[in-house]
Amino acid sequence: MTDDTAAPRHETGSDETGATWHEDQPIDERGSNRSQRPGSAAFLEFVTSGWAPRPPSQVTRGAAADFTAARRSALSAMFRGRRLVVPAGTFKVRSNDTDYRFRPHSAFAHLTGLGVEQEPDAVLVLHPVADGAGDDGSSHHAVLYMRPLAGRDTSEFFSDSRYGEFWVGARPTLEDLETLTGIATAHLDDLRDAVAKDVGEGGVQVLVVPDVDPGVEAVIEEIRRQEAERESRTDRDEHLVEALSELRLVKDAYEVEQMRLAVATTIEGFEKVVRALPAAQAHARGERVVEGTFVGHARQEGNAVGYETIAASGEHATTLHWIDNDGQVRAGELLLLDAGVEVDSLYTADITRTLPVDGTFTDVQRRVYQAVLDAADAAFAAAVPGARFRDVHAAAMEVIAARLDEWGLLPVTAAESLLPDNQHHRRWMVHGTSHHLGIDVHDCAQARAELYLDGVLEPGMVFTIEPGLYFKSDDLRVPEEYRGIGVRIEDDVLITQDGNENLSAALPREPDAVEAWMAGLLGR
Repeated sequence: MTDDTAAPRHETGSDETGATWHEDQPIDERGSNRSQRPGSAAFLEFVTSGWAPRPPSQVTRGAAADFTAARRSALSAMFRGRRLVVPAGTFKVRSNDTDYRFRPHSAFAHLTGLGVEQEPDAVLVLHPVADGAGDDGSSHHAVLYMRPLAGRDTSEFFSDSRYGEFWVGARPTLEDLETLTGIATAHLDDLRDAVAKDVGEGGVQVLVVPDVDPGVEAVIEEIRRQEAERESRTDRDEHLVEALSELRLVKDAYEVEQMRLAVATTIEGFEKVVRALPAAQAHARGERVVEGTFVGHARQEGNAVGYETIAASGEHATTLHWIDNDGQVRAGELLLLDAGVEVDSLYTADITRTLPVDGTFTDVQRRVYQAVLDAADAAFAAAVPGARFRDVHAAAMEVIAARLDEWGLLPVTAAESLLPDNQHHRRWMVHGTSHHLGIDVHDCAQARAELYLDGVLEPGMVFTIEPGLYFKSDDLRVPEEYRGIGVRIEDDVLITQDGNENLSAALPREPDAVEAWMAGLLGR
């Protein structure tokens, strides 16, 4: 990686031990000691001149713009008279002076339509106006505050490793983002004064999404010192977070389209993994071959993976979130692959298939797999408009408890195990059957329980159905033939007007179909 900072010069000396030291160099500047970037006047004049004019902008209004406008209007109706501040977030340090790839906060992306690496440090503000006088007849006027493209005659152009065009490419202009998003734009330097306007005793209240951008939160806290009422600020911010999460419970047409794209791209990744299984078996860390195959596909065809890929072979499949992925992939064992592609809009799929490494289930593997599949099918049957979200899990658990009872693994009957005070069957499936899915893999996580767990299913909701059974190798409560087997089957479901649609149905689920699909991909 190239150097990105200029090395300051400081006087040096030594102490009584003979150790050398810089007289006045702060410790946070010492990473720049490696740099040899020029800083002469001749260089500055030369590097900032002689550039061709920028080509005309090709930016057009984004496909999400009309939908994000409707989302902002819905939010506006919940918070009349209040100023809403939704930061995109900042770069996060990975190690020393290198950053993770930037991903905007999900609420910011949902309200603006900006994904991938747009726009670090940006802040969306919904300014309150008279009812009906705002954007699209709402009660707010939205402004996107951002750091625009710097001129080539500025030091940022060639010296700023986070934002400079020489380092990271040209940033969009204010005009570009206004065209793309349909949101008015302003320079980030204007943020503080704009947020502070009319704040004070009896004036506008400011709400901010917390824990996203510490710099923005510090500005808001400074502004809030003008308010008479201080004790309710945290509650107000939490209400905003809650509303932003609940706004995503029902997906609009654009979101459903993006979910379909994410699922289709994920299925292609599963196909590539199956083709890579011979290479995985030949490698000492075959799970890494599986993971690398899928992650490479996600970067080629989308933005990234939507979460850390679980590539769990053999006993590792009994660890619910196995992401070390450093084990062998052996014939005769099962591979549990839980993976999802996050497309450029940041919507992600979340699919799991449990595959026989050599293409054929053993009898006991098939028995466990079929029990999980039957539980999933029961959950699908329960996932209809008017049912409650918790009913989906309950339907799957009835099947799981019944099968474990049939196999003699429960100390009580299936009916007794299902009682709230018992739940013995949950020893082998401790997780829930479903979670909402969308721009976050665990979407809508801050929604109120009465709208999530106890919520009534509506057309447009998207969530997973993912029962499983996990028999650890040291579990003395199960026969030896079950030990070391972990099975999960996960699909992404869309609630429709008259039932549901399995968005991931193109990826085989039935054991015979899985074997035939694998044989075709492996050329057998």
